[in-house]
Amino acid sequence: MGRRVTTSTEGAHHKNAVVIEDDPSIRELLELYLGREGYQVHATAFGMAGVTLVKDSEPALVILDLMLPDGSGFDVLKAVRAFSQAPLIILTARDAEQDKILGLELGADDYMVKPFSPGELVARARAVQRRAGAQGDAREAPQVLGGIELMPAERIVRVDGVQVELTPKEFELLRYLLVNRGLALTRERLLEEVWGYSSFGDARTVDVHVGQLRKKLGAWGRVIQTVWGLGYKADPGAAP
Repeated sequence: MGRRVTTSTEGAHHKNAVVIEDDPSIRELLELYLGREGYQVHATAFGMAGVTLVKDSEPALVILDLMLPDGSGFDVLKAVRAFSQAPLIILTARDAEQDKILGLELGADDYMVKPFSPGELVARARAVQRRAGAQGDAREAPQVLGGIELMPAERIVRVDGVQVELTPKEFELLRYLLVNRGLALTRERLLEEVWGYSSFGDARTVDVHVGQLRKKLGAWGRVIQTVWGLGYKADPGAAP
């Protein structure tokens, strides 16, 4: 069952957070720290109950454990991403690289391994919130590079006229590369500009998203060039 957690300043809450975590002590810690950040926290130990909470509360943030009593957190992530693009951070004891890659590929915005620092988690939550807010800015002009057309206002990407479904982070990564086309961008800069953090970031996060983005762009994926030892750039000269 899910439960709603508030503080004595309930009237000051303006945003919801969903915490899906089966460890009561960690759940309470997250409730405390997120409550201080102004979130109204809806918490549960069960994955499917968490999916319902996301549907009902339309949260600004989701914290998801992977090892849950009623199934895999990956299944919960897939279920959530079927209807919501809310910023989502995986928080888990599973530290294998393949788990992190899978989580990011399925649409998580960040991945943290336990034991964790509550302060770092709050910093990462702020970062994904900033990026989510920036994604809502509809004032930018469309970006076109060859057969790739990106329209910020509509949140649409087309490749050779066919719409391509991107995750929020893939969209922002492509947008940033196109806006800065021709420039070699370090992984650290991409982490800071797209994910909103650098000191806590893992460069592998960028590599995973670039790999997925290239696949979705098909032949036009080759315009995202690797700058060895540095990062990536959108190179108009590499068009197919």
